[in-house]
Amino acid sequence: MSVRTTTATAAATLTATATALLALPPTAAGTGTNEAGQLLLTISGARNTWIRGVRLVCPGTGGHHPHAAEACADLERAGGRPDTLPADTGRVCTREDDPVTATADGAWHGTTVAWRRTYPNLCLLEAATGAVFRF
Repeated sequence: MSVRTTTATAAATLTATATALLALPPTAAGTGTNEAGQLLLTISGARNTWIRGVRLVCPGTGGHHPHAAEACADLERAGGRPDTLPADTGRVCTREDDPVTATADGAWHGTTVAWRRTYPNLCLLEAATGAVFRF
């Protein structure tokens, strides 16, 4: 199987999984009234050469995010808007040109979130978004 076929298959699988997770009714998806939100977060390499994703359920007690509590706290401070996440200003990154695209889809306090942005490299993505995309 070629890398292109593997990548396309991985992307299709992740898309199908995301669609299924987001289509679940609130009680099945875990979006009870005490939860701030539920997001499917993805990061992909240039031309979708690789892709990974994780489900984040806030407060940070659910989902599969390795830094859920910190990511949820950052999103709460940002009002659920990835563009306003607190940046890690102390992080030093190279000027390496290895673009990555980050997406966040789901709901935050009842508001739909559909966000996508491309960064010059993974380090700059993590510096701009803190714990949210550190998986």
